[in-house]
Amino acid sequence: MAQVKVYGRRDVWAGRQREVSDLIQSCLVSAWGLPEEKRFHRFLLLDADDFVCPQRGERYLVIEVVCFTGRSDDAKRALIREIYARSGYDPEDVEITIIEMPKVNWGIRGVPADELALPYNVEV
Repeated sequence: MAQVKVYGRRDVWAGRQREVSDLIQSCLVSAWGLPEEKRFHRFLLLDADDFVCPQRGERYLVIEVVCFTGRSDDAKRALIREIYARSGYDPEDVEITIIEMPKVNWGIRGVPADELALPYNVEV
């Protein structure tokens, strides 16, 4: 399971959500083996005055991946590298954060996630 939050300027990224979502999802599928249909992405597009990021350009994009614990450091590095390699965006314009939580901290389909049988592997 991974939920993705993407922050950027509305005047730059509005209308491009599908492009960014497709990029991120293809990287999650490739690097972590997530099922293609497990796409949980939210776009938080802000006015320029609401997105304070000194020393960053207007195309600055923050990608937050919230996921279960269990992935190796190599798997996390692989995801980060894939996003940079496939995006075609200037690396100075993109920051990626992976935030991990134990399954017990998630509620999914009415139960704590550690009680779910998942159809994909989290330990990669």
